[in-house]
Amino acid sequence: MPDSLIPKTVSVIAEGYGRTRLKADALAGLTVAIVALPLSMAIAIASGVTPDRGLYTAIVGGFLVSLLGGSRVQIGGPAGAFIVLVAATGARHGIDGLLLATAMAGIMLVAAGYLRLGQYIKFIPYPVTVGFTAGIAVIIFASQLRDLFGLTLSGSEPGPIVEKTVALGRAADTVNWAAVVTATLTIGIILALRRSRPHWPGMLIAVGAASVLVAALSLPTDTIGSRFGGIPRGLPLPTLPPLSLEKAVAVFPDAVSLALLGAIESLLSAVVADGMTGRRHRSSMELIAQGVANLGSALFGGICVTGTIARTATNVRAGGTSPVSGMLHSVFLLLFMLLAAPLASYIPLASLAGVLAVVAWNMIEKPAFMALLRSSYGDAVVLLATFFIVVFRELTEGIVIGVALGALLFINRMAKSISVGEMKSLELLQAGNGDEEHPVIGDDPETVIYRIAGVFFFGSAATVAAVLDRIADQRRNFILDCSEIPFMDSTAANIIEGTLRKAERIGVRVIIVGANTQVRRALYQHHVRPPRVLMRASVPAALDTIRSERRT
Repeated sequence: MPDSLIPKTVSVIAEGYGRTRLKADALAGLTVAIVALPLSMAIAIASGVTPDRGLYTAIVGGFLVSLLGGSRVQIGGPAGAFIVLVAATGARHGIDGLLLATAMAGIMLVAAGYLRLGQYIKFIPYPVTVGFTAGIAVIIFASQLRDLFGLTLSGSEPGPIVEKTVALGRAADTVNWAAVVTATLTIGIILALRRSRPHWPGMLIAVGAASVLVAALSLPTDTIGSRFGGIPRGLPLPTLPPLSLEKAVAVFPDAVSLALLGAIESLLSAVVADGMTGRRHRSSMELIAQGVANLGSALFGGICVTGTIARTATNVRAGGTSPVSGMLHSVFLLLFMLLAAPLASYIPLASLAGVLAVVAWNMIEKPAFMALLRSSYGDAVVLLATFFIVVFRELTEGIVIGVALGALLFINRMAKSISVGEMKSLELLQAGNGDEEHPVIGDDPETVIYRIAGVFFFGSAATVAAVLDRIADQRRNFILDCSEIPFMDSTAANIIEGTLRKAERIGVRVIIVGANTQVRRALYQHHVRPPRVLMRASVPAALDTIRSERRT
């Protein structure tokens, strides 16, 4: 089996796993579970499902991500990035459709892992990831405004952010000040503890304090118990979601979006973990694990699973050394659910909304966002296009358009970086420039030398073609130096072939020098080969050939 398809759990066991590491992983797993407990319920509620489904996701999906994953410290579970997609899928197709889409996304991720597609995630430009994450953060925050202010809407809450904002604005006179106080208290405690006691579980403490306050003072604000009737004490039996061809076709686009977002989010999280630990994850195995985890989550009634950056970073900072910490995090969550499920009924929804408001704020990479706005016009365009499309249109569309814009800007930059021009002598060629400080020695009036430097591809083909088209008709020998072309595509090779045809018509002999293996292969495929042209290793070698022929 290829190394890339071996779970990190197997590698850890092969290295030797002892009591010391188990103790460190258990402590890290407990720390992450304390963070994940309120967060999983908050994300589930924001996604339009009951809070218990968030816990099912973290318990089942999180366990499988760690057991089978390609990262030593990745923590899986429900993620804020999925809130919009999960809510939209559930609204369109119901909970059964959501579970089916989750399972189908899992199958797609497994296939992507076996096809080694994880390596291509690295081609997503940095401005796209920053804009995408910031856009999701704005959407998450907007989705929490209703519970943050305890607003009462006359109908269902709209999904699109513009319609949502309008509906919430019309309900401004229904503000519940008890909810506002609860949310403000939660946010205040989280921020205060982050500054004064950064190692304490601030989110859990804040939710607990808000719950005690609401219960003790009988504040009139919604709780998990009043809206959802609490959460069950344990996992349900695994059940296949209802399956039919018609339903599968209907949810297929949503499944593709979930799979794409899951792949991006999990591999980005794994890259962050690599930077914190100095390790390298196995991207293909990570995708397979994410796929199996989504299948498992759907069987137990959970929502989409992905690697989560915040919980993964918490795991690393808490001393997690292996996938065991992630598996234990799921075990601890299950124990919390078994032992403390009745207490969850007292958790105010405004408090969970405050948790997600902090999460949304932290998701925005503010220094990176501002740096990209200042760095270049192209990066700013890609960043803002991705951000606004994610916020006002759709997540997958934002990624696709952002990547497309990034690719176009890259092509434009690469096209401008190529240079092509006539060399007046060998000394000029070796000096690398054509200024007048370098004397012209031994110019041959019957020979012209051109050099192309840079990536020669379809984007730069027109620039090069315009120069090569001006081959002097009176010259007998045309030397084309390709030694500084690292790559040539079929369009570029076709340009060279067109130049060769023109040279053949006017009786000019072409000599190509310095072509590497890839460039020579591209030229040969377009019939630019001996005897039509001579191939030489360097310009001096080509000039020697010309001189030797004259002597004979």
